[in-house]
Amino acid sequence: MKNPEIMIPEMVIPETVIPDRYGLSGQETADGEISRKETFIVPEDLDSERFDSVIASLSEGHSRSYLKTLIKDGSVLLNGAAAKPSVRVREGDKIILVLPQKMMPDIKPENIPLDILYEDEDLLVVNKPKGMVVHPAPGHYTGTLVNAVMYHCGSSLSGINGILRPGIVHRIDRDTTGSVIVCKNDAAHISIAAQLQDHTIVRRYYAILYDNIAEDEFTVDKPIGRDPKDRKKMAVRPDGKRAVTHCRVLRRFGAYTYAECRLETGRTHQIRVHMSYVHHPLLGDEVYGGSRKSRFKTEGQCLHAGILGFIHPRTGEYIETAAPIPQYFEDILSKLDNGAL
Repeated sequence: MKNPEIMIPEMVIPETVIPDRYGLSGQETADGEISRKETFIVPEDLDSERFDSVIASLSEGHSRSYLKTLIKDGSVLLNGAAAKPSVRVREGDKIILVLPQKMMPDIKPENIPLDILYEDEDLLVVNKPKGMVVHPAPGHYTGTLVNAVMYHCGSSLSGINGILRPGIVHRIDRDTTGSVIVCKNDAAHISIAAQLQDHTIVRRYYAILYDNIAEDEFTVDKPIGRDPKDRKKMAVRPDGKRAVTHCRVLRRFGAYTYAECRLETGRTHQIRVHMSYVHHPLLGDEVYGGSRKSRFKTEGQCLHAGILGFIHPRTGEYIETAAPIPQYFEDILSKLDNGAL
């Protein structure tokens, strides 16, 4: 079915933003060494952050001090020009990072089975299992979703997000299961990224939360930013980016609540942070759950990206996929149904 309210970007990309395979192009330095180029588009959640902080977040595997040196050397460009490390970037800005080849991790395709919910010539939707990292990062250069889709798709992946994230336009946490869109070309990537930016993609998650929630439905509208005490965590803070989560109770178990959480925005760890903020953290969340310890075998937070709906970049059709609840999640719900508190 058509959705006339959402404008679909044409399947055309300006020549200046088309990278070669996986967003890389080779350049020869003065000493004859081959360098590599990564191209990034600043996402919404990094809008107004420092240039050096943003490139450190986007190009994982390099220290911020090393990247700051590259910025000062002119090896990192912001919208085609050199910039100071302290300059504030804007959503949609283009960053180009040139690295010596020896600094580039060797990311290889791996024959890892994929649970594919939808696939065509432009994109696929994958049901990511618990414990799988979406893209390579320090300590996780193998066994990731990227390794798997590189094997499945070959060279047919968008390159906008660089060598570590071919095809990746959004992500979910390692211990969150469920739907992830992977783009096979840059035009599809741009279209899906625009829909994410406009908050028109349907994203419904299923969560098991601590305690009984009295309201049938509620909304958490609180800004989220980096936790000043721990830069690896996020927190509700007044100077953060606006974040909105809509929740609907599905079942109550007294000490626990099974709920659907619909994302209006898509901040890092948004559902986990918001549910912790309202004192109903996710069962099994070892980062935002405080001192609570799960009585069940969860291996991380009980959070599943179930429903994903978007406008297809080429056809304009509305596509919706539903990732089935994983077995461990079903087992916990069954135990709660049977009175295991």
